[in-house]
Amino acid sequence: MTPAAGSFDSIVARFACQVHWGDCDPAGIIFYPTYFKWMDSATWAFFAQVGYDAKRMKAENLAMPLVSAQSEFVFPAEQGDRCEVVSRIARFGGKSFVVNHEVVRSDGTLLAKGAETRVWGRFASGPGTPLKGEPISEALKALFRAS
Repeated sequence: MTPAAGSFDSIVARFACQVHWGDCDPAGIIFYPTYFKWMDSATWAFFAQVGYDAKRMKAENLAMPLVSAQSEFVFPAEQGDRCEVVSRIARFGGKSFVVNHEVVRSDGTLLAKGAETRVWGRFASGPGTPLKGEPISEALKALFRAS
């Protein structure tokens, strides 16, 4: 199926990761919070890729708090596995957006998939001050289309 005009489905970011000793449970199977940590890191890397790294966001009082996260575990991972998180913007709404993620082992095996819903917001005058959702600009969307 061809993505609809203005769709972000074809825009992909890749975030490399590896399963380390501390990522596993006593049986050597990856501990589930690791997937959420990787998805969060992948989203931040995706935004940095288009020019909105953490330093810029802090300087402009911007934030993208997580309001929902889900994950489905498909196949077990083990210590030493090299993986990547493949991320796509599933939807830009008025003040929120959804990022879909797939965690894929280097041999192509899908290990997990998930999604994050985040709000695009701005602090009144820096972290620790009130945060308010802000409309997602066409300029920001254009950065993703151009990547």
